Amino acid sequence: MQHDLETLTQALLSAAEKAGADSADAIALSGASVSIDVRGGTLEQAERSEGTDIGLRVFVGKRQANVSASETSDQTIAEMAERAVLMAREAPEDPYAGLADPDQLAKSWDVAALQLADDTAEPSPAELQEDARRAEAAALGVQGISQVQAASASYSDRSIHLAASNGFSGGYRRTDRALYCVAIAGSGTEMERDHDGDSRIFQADLRSPEDIGKSAAERTLTRLGATKPPTGSYPVLFDERISSSLIGHLLAAINGSAIARGSSWLRDAMGEAVLPDGIDLIENPHRPRAPGSRPFDAEGLPTRQRDIVKDGILQGWTLDLASARKLGLQSTANAGRGTGSAPSPTTWNVALSQGTQSREDLIRDMGTGLLVTSMIGSTINPNTGDYSRGASGLWIENGEIAGAVNECTVAGNLREMLRTLRPANDARPWLSRVVPSLLVEGLTLAGS
Repeated sequence: MQHDLETLTQALLSAAEKAGADSADAIALSGASVSIDVRGGTLEQAERSEGTDIGLRVFVGKRQANVSASETSDQTIAEMAERAVLMAREAPEDPYAGLADPDQLAKSWDVAALQLADDTAEPSPAELQEDARRAEAAALGVQGISQVQAASASYSDRSIHLAASNGFSGGYRRTDRALYCVAIAGSGTEMERDHDGDSRIFQADLRSPEDIGKSAAERTLTRLGATKPPTGSYPVLFDERISSSLIGHLLAAINGSAIARGSSWLRDAMGEAVLPDGIDLIENPHRPRAPGSRPFDAEGLPTRQRDIVKDGILQGWTLDLASARKLGLQSTANAGRGTGSAPSPTTWNVALSQGTQSREDLIRDMGTGLLVTSMIGSTINPNTGDYSRGASGLWIENGEIAGAVNECTVAGNLREMLRTLRPANDARPWLSRVVPSLLVEGLTLAGS
């Protein structure tokens, strides 16, 4: 499979050269995925997809264009290249466009060390159906659960290859096995639902269907009887399931594209404190069995571990080649891309320093406030960091859970929120964003 993808990318580069491109890069993706949904103990839906997608980016001087296709015949490849070159000649000039210099490219890497693919045999549809059935049965076996909205199991096996006219060529394979369950309790306007799930590269690491189904059910039951919390200023504890969204806002604000446009609330924060003293945010694209691991980025540069935030101080932006050139800096090897688009900055695996206290300790210490377990909607001002999101969860009274709450809004300013957060020690280490529950003081709640 990988050899075939390499052949495809070389064919795309050859076609681009023949069509008149000065330089080019190409990407080829191939794989298969299967998904099984169960309801009422029987098969509800089964889907399987297989295919190969290709993308080509060409440069004519400082002009570029990108084309993609899901058909790989010689005629299609030739037509793609011709169309791309014609498009590039009509595109505006971009002084920052271009491939990496040969001395910037990754020369060697150890894909096996990253453990991105499981050589265990692909599960049969019957095995996936049985996993989903067991998760549904476990949820329905919890008293108070009236139905299961969804119980799904899936598997995918994908390969990718990148090549460019600067001499880079490399690829790797990736597998995923996932299981998901949504349980429902109550009826009518009092109906509540919640979910649990797991996704792993290695099938042996996946949590059991019984664990996932039971957890989904228990989470649903805690939401029954929800009321609106009081309006006011309270501490808010972001549960580990959703706390990574806060760090996601920080990562979006230091993305090189936003910084180059000047449209970020952290655009002047390089070298300043953005997290509490003693807190680090580290990116590690070489962590084994992690979804965000990459041996090289989408422009062929070698990925490496870096400090995004060290001891609370912002260390740098997330850059691809174009954004780095705009800012007069060096790429951090964070280019990501699909077949239909040019590279853009993204992050790989990140981990926030964990605290010394458990989530229960933070609940006890917060006194009276909100434990957020679910969020909807988002109003984030990218220039100021003003934050407002709909939330639901559990109301904490005198350090103890008092009951479920919903239909409220949490508001604050991200710069202040991130600077004062307190992390728990409950982060799941296998995720691409390893972020524990986070306590933030003094947020505004709009409820009853």
